[in-house]
Amino acid sequence: MALLKTWRDMAYSETANKGDLQRLWSAYFQKEKDIYAELLKNPDEEVKGTVKELAEKYNVDIMTMTGFLDGINESLKEENPIEEMEEDTQVSLFFDKELLYKNMVAAGADWLYELPEWEAIFDADKRKELYREQKSSTTIVKPEKIYPNDPCPCGSGKKYKKCCGKKG
Repeated sequence: MALLKTWRDMAYSETANKGDLQRLWSAYFQKEKDIYAELLKNPDEEVKGTVKELAEKYNVDIMTMTGFLDGINESLKEENPIEEMEEDTQVSLFFDKELLYKNMVAAGADWLYELPEWEAIFDADKRKELYREQKSSTTIVKPEKIYPNDPCPCGSGKKYKKCCGKKG
């Protein structure tokens, strides 16, 4: 069975004991944070190897590395074949720095986008800009409601109901 399915069945189990799931995620988030801290020290270096080699390199088990690869995949310059990935599958952790930062913001992972390692990559203004870009990209802006007696937005000077708002 592909590693990803095993990981997802375990991490997102509907039948698992809630305490066990909480412990799994708590341990996972700490390991994830450690891996990112390490990766961000050399953000322009492409780290690659098999799933098993990377798990050993970052001192985590295969399932944790599978979860990590699932999480980082959309931030990579070239996505890994995570759906059919096995222990001996060659993978890369070559990430797009801006995309990774934005995806961490989108996930609400402040423990990741606030890692001190980001300070050497982007200055405070750039981090604020990326944060704002990500947040505004998911904000729905409703157009202002036009009432019948409002001036018509077309600029004619007429009331909306007598101009563009005419039913006809």
